[in-house]
Amino acid sequence: MTTPAPPGSAIRPEAGSRGSRVRNLGPNWYASVMGTAIVANAGAALPWHVPGLRTACTLVWALSAVLLAVLLVTRAAHWARHGDQARAHLLDPAMAPFYGCLSMALLAVGGGTMLVGKDWIGVGAAVAVDAVLFTAGTAVGLLVAAAIPFLMATRHELKPGSASPVWILPVVAPMVAAALGPLLVPHLPAGQWQQALLLGCYAMFGLSLLATVFLLPIVFARLLAGPRLPLALTPTLFLVLGPLGQSTTAVNNFADVAPGVLQAPYAEGFRMLAVLYGVPTMGFALLWFALSCAVVRRAWRQGMGFSMTWWALTFPVGTCVTGAEGLARHTGVTACAWIAGGLYVFLVLAWLVAGARTLRGLFAGTLAPAS
Repeated sequence: MTTPAPPGSAIRPEAGSRGSRVRNLGPNWYASVMGTAIVANAGAALPWHVPGLRTACTLVWALSAVLLAVLLVTRAAHWARHGDQARAHLLDPAMAPFYGCLSMALLAVGGGTMLVGKDWIGVGAAVAVDAVLFTAGTAVGLLVAAAIPFLMATRHELKPGSASPVWILPVVAPMVAAALGPLLVPHLPAGQWQQALLLGCYAMFGLSLLATVFLLPIVFARLLAGPRLPLALTPTLFLVLGPLGQSTTAVNNFADVAPGVLQAPYAEGFRMLAVLYGVPTMGFALLWFALSCAVVRRAWRQGMGFSMTWWALTFPVGTCVTGAEGLARHTGVTACAWIAGGLYVFLVLAWLVAGARTLRGLFAGTLAPAS
């Protein structure tokens, strides 16, 4: 079996042709869509009025929508013309988990349509677009959350100590659906429809959370006991922030819509959950953020070059921004708002660097589509 080059690898001499670029295009490229969309989504919810910020966020959302459309078409061509390589990606334990990024890209752009895209296309069109993207993203996310662990257990050749934060990607996709589903709840008929969507999102919250709970100790054990991650994979440590920040965002979004959907005491229970779960989870997220920054800085000093794994510094951090924003809404604690603001500055800087280096690598021919 021929497998793609591992993330972070250099482009092969023959990879400069257009056909080769399409052949080697991996699902990890959807991370650029996620990282772009979260800049818009997180910026729209900041608890301060910054002149021009909402317009800038809408422009970034539009960019993420264009990127998504381009990648969907290109990946469809990849499957049609290079099915052998696409199947090789599924059987490659280094690449297969990135199929979760397709789901999260669809969901992130759909959520951005509701948050900022409605300013340009109207509420009705935004609801329709988000309904399609949310449905597709959720379906893909649930499929990937089951299929990729199945492949890992039955087809992938995994060696002891090979655990990577990338393994989290398939199971975190349902958590993204859980966090963004509440945006559609108010637009459904009152009663059973709204309750079904809210409780369905809560079920996906549990599905993703429990799967993450099983995976995190394995990832943490490798971080402490080795073998150490290759330099190119070091930025993937930030992926652990994804389920932490997204689950905090989810419980806060549940609390926003529950009072109009569920009767007491369940509506009040969701509001309590937002704080009782969100605060300690955000505390651990901040600890992991500091640890990841320190390890990535050390890897940079040791010669870590640019690869697509740098996009891991965007979307996961963005979920912590939205999680802190939710805590600021429900606790009224100013410190939560400042945490959200500080993390958002980091997010924007990371997005600018990752975006610029990606474009530079593509134009210079030094970044392989599968890297």
